[in-house]
Amino acid sequence: MAGVRDRGLSALLAEATEQVTDDHRDTCDVADPISPSATVAILRLSDGLIEHLVLGDSVLVLGRADGEPLVVSDPREVIISRSYRSALKAAAEGSDEYRRVLRDLRANRNQPGGFWVAKDDPRAADEAITGSCPISELTGAVLLSNGASRIVDRFGLADWPGVMAVLASSGPAEIIRRVRQAEARHAVAADDATIAYCTDLGEA
Repeated sequence: MAGVRDRGLSALLAEATEQVTDDHRDTCDVADPISPSATVAILRLSDGLIEHLVLGDSVLVLGRADGEPLVVSDPREVIISRSYRSALKAAAEGSDEYRRVLRDLRANRNQPGGFWVAKDDPRAADEAITGSCPISELTGAVLLSNGASRIVDRFGLADWPGVMAVLASSGPAEIIRRVRQAEARHAVAADDATIAYCTDLGEA
């Protein structure tokens, strides 16, 4: 990304999606609704600007010197998933019914009226949430998988200013520790919890 600053993040994501898909097209059914896919969060520092992109249920938070953090998210998968939640809870995990409901949910991927992820269609990158702002306005940035963002959007253990404060004082491991404790307390299956915490943006 650093070497092609004249190309937008959506174009780069589309190209990457196409390359990965082509690498697997001869050995995998890449168009199957349950073939592998990924959410995406990208941050690029370029010429005094922070550019960002979010596709799927990852979250990006930009700490601002003069106000509340800017939270960048793509809510479409969460909104669609709500209508399937009760059916998934009612079915035994791993059962034929559970797999059927899950397949129905995933059939909404990369469809108008559904949600968008990086999968086999590079055009999904055009649906990403993008933007930019001056680096001088920011104190830091954090990219989180949806398993890590549970600290706010599922368990309500902190708000985003609180998350940024914990990151500054104790680092990402403390956020993940609190999420794991909450998952155990609520008997919720652990989800991938990944955090990239970026500081000293003005020195990049």
